[in-house]
Amino acid sequence: MILTIHRHVISRIPRYSVTYDNSNTWLLHVSQAQQDDRGYYMCQVNTNPMISQVGYLQVVVPPNILDIESTPSSVAVRENQNINMTCRADGFPTPKIIWRREDGQSITVERKKKVMVYDGEVLHLTKVSRNEMGAYLCIATNGVPPSVSKRIILDVEFSPMIWVPNQLVGAPLSTDVTIDCHTEAHPRAIIYWVYNSVMVLPSKKYIIDYNENSYRAHMKLTIKGLSMGDFGNYRCISKNSLGETEGSIRVYEIPLPSTPSKQITHVMEPKETSPAMVSRNETIKVASQPEVLFPMKNDEGYAQRSPNGIPFERKGSLAIGQSFSYTDMPPKEFGVSNDARSSFGVFSLLSLTTSVVPSTLLVLCHQRCESWLFL
Repeated sequence: MILTIHRHVISRIPRYSVTYDNSNTWLLHVSQAQQDDRGYYMCQVNTNPMISQVGYLQVVVPPNILDIESTPSSVAVRENQNINMTCRADGFPTPKIIWRREDGQSITVERKKKVMVYDGEVLHLTKVSRNEMGAYLCIATNGVPPSVSKRIILDVEFSPMIWVPNQLVGAPLSTDVTIDCHTEAHPRAIIYWVYNSVMVLPSKKYIIDYNENSYRAHMKLTIKGLSMGDFGNYRCISKNSLGETEGSIRVYEIPLPSTPSKQITHVMEPKETSPAMVSRNETIKVASQPEVLFPMKNDEGYAQRSPNGIPFERKGSLAIGQSFSYTDMPPKEFGVSNDARSSFGVFSLLSLTTSVVPSTLLVLCHQRCESWLFL
């Protein structure tokens, strides 16, 4: 087909034009080049003999994904079934198709091979698991910018599953307690708590927390100010269009833990021969004048206490109202003796004060009380 003669355009295609300069150079211009313009062009000079020059016009086309021939932007499959996802594109040169996951995770092919990038128009997934759920990117490239991509969401559907970390939870009366359960489901499940066949609703009594991440969810129930009517079985129920499941948690009462005390107090009638022990600057009150004993030191250090007693040296008698301290060797073992009876204990600091209280005898203990003679 003849396009131009001299300065005249013969073709009826307006995208062609010709120019000439004083250097006897003729130029053929093709505007808005299209794929149909690809091919050989010849410039001919009608001399005798005729001379000509031939050139080839290559028209490149960036890739374009053909949506009508590709998998839709969202596709669903039941867990453990197979699925093929297709991505087709045109362009020149012929585009190359690769697949990758948007979250950067690997793609499992042939159920045993994991790859970060998969080549080919069709991505075949076998026995799909919930871990393969997510966005997949189909990317088409052919060296002509720009590259193009398509995002396909793969939904893996399965019935709910529940995991309860603690099926037995104990708490004292009048305290707060928190129970929780974990669930996995897709499509998204409805999760709620049931107690005594009644759905638990958020209130000042019940605090419900819900955290969701993809197909996983974590639900917590906090029960404020436990009363006797709050103990029993609580059910965590998860339900979606594919099924329903539940987990059970039993909340039971435990005794309120007692606060550890540094002393045990007994009030008794005064006895002249009653021994007593004290620690941490506590006051010992007796009705007679006691003697204070300390362990004797040997070559290996201080002797250890035994049920039959060990050698003690006397540190003298305490006058009524007198204080006595011995703080150079922690821990310390000491005894207080009235008449011929004595008892011993281990303390980190000793400071004894005696005074006369004719009506009562106050005994304060700190450690190993069960071995004391008085108790």
